Amino acid sequence: MVSVRYIVVDVDEAVAFYRDNLNFKLDKHNPGKFAALVRDELTLYLSAPGAGSGGQAGGNPKPGGWNRFMIITSELDALIERLRRADASFRGDVSASGAGRAILLEDPSGNIVELFEFKKD
Repeated sequence: MVSVRYIVVDVDEAVAFYRDNLNFKLDKHNPGKFAALVRDELTLYLSAPGAGSGGQAGGNPKPGGWNRFMIITSELDALIERLRRADASFRGDVSASGAGRAILLEDPSGNIVELFEFKKD
């Protein structure tokens, strides 16, 4: 099992984003402070700045940056279209090279999720 922690501005908004748009299941939730969501072998921990040990580790954690986890899809264009209809934000456009195509999706706090599709033969 792999775990990732994101610092988010609004935990409850982030829970809805990941649950409704990327098929994460809610595992634990302390409204406004913390949530744990699961998708396949990934556990995504969401913490509000300053909330609990995860929201305080390293000083004053803030959302955003370039670190990311990747969701592999076989229907990148359809997923992008569905997310755009849900008013999701992207960082840049689809890039294509090497093994496939990718786009960077931003969660409501600016954290990145890479959506990736392997090249079709």
